[in-house]
Amino acid sequence: MNAPLRQTQTSTPILTDRFGRTVDYVRLSVTDRCDLRCSYCMPKGFQGFEEPEHWLTFAEIERLIGAFARVGVGRVRLTGGEPLLRRNLPDLAARLKALPGLFDLSLSTNATQLARHAKALRAAGVDRLNISLDTLDGACNAHITGRDTFDAVMQGIAAAQAEGFAPIKLNMVAMKGVNDHEIERMAEYAMAQGFILRLIETMPMGQTGRNAQYLDLGPVRERLAARFGLVPEARELGGGPARYWATPDGAGRIGFITPISQHFCATCNRVRLAVDGTLYMCLGQEERFEFRPLLRDGASDAELEAAIRTAIELKPERHEFREQPGKIVRFMSQTGG
Repeated sequence: MNAPLRQTQTSTPILTDRFGRTVDYVRLSVTDRCDLRCSYCMPKGFQGFEEPEHWLTFAEIERLIGAFARVGVGRVRLTGGEPLLRRNLPDLAARLKALPGLFDLSLSTNATQLARHAKALRAAGVDRLNISLDTLDGACNAHITGRDTFDAVMQGIAAAQAEGFAPIKLNMVAMKGVNDHEIERMAEYAMAQGFILRLIETMPMGQTGRNAQYLDLGPVRERLAARFGLVPEARELGGGPARYWATPDGAGRIGFITPISQHFCATCNRVRLAVDGTLYMCLGQEERFEFRPLLRDGASDAELEAAIRTAIELKPERHEFREQPGKIVRFMSQTGG
């Protein structure tokens, strides 16, 4: 049975799954390649990348995201791998930004290439940036990412600031015994720069994820709340899974993404489209739908829209990271971050 397409009073389409959740957010991977090998994401020496002929072309992406927008998706985030490794990405961003119904276009990046692309991304209409920054220590950065890229990342962040991107969110994957001693320092840095720090728990995706040093963010949140006087904030900041806490004056914000200690499956509003056109319904489950064959076999717009509704029906109620931590063998970069 296909998910219903309801209409609001303003005739805005709403896409819902079989559990009544509104799905309005697609995380779009434009490449599974990355110039880093972060210890929690992709194994060193990994070469099992998707063949370029299997990548969705920009025209195919534009057509498919247009179909998503027509059935109710208003948010798209460009991800990877590292999305800035995909040639001419600003051109794709501009094409997506022009799609009717799409009101929020954002980008996740490790920022190693950002200094060269920040101006073009801003001109193309990218609204917001999430930047991976797990540490302020160059040696620790090299240990986590497998490369000495700290200076390039900081230059990328500075370029994003200069182009006026706001808010800039810093994504810190917090790992016990690796970078957890830097959390307060990262919070102070983010607040001083006007950034939003987001702390993320590791997930057991692939062997790299299962080998990561998991840190429960519950005690960390209590510690930071006491240190900075943080209080829970109800305001949504981008439609993602983070729960935000703010300083009393509202000037500083920290988000907590806790898929393990306090999962947010009941309010999950997103799906992930991999570079080969595979739509993944959940990071922690195997349900998927293949769109590349439809696109290359000449499916009509109506058929694409119907396929999206069929795919959303596959979205599971929740992940099973705690119950079955060894279930997902694919790496985060293969799904799309």
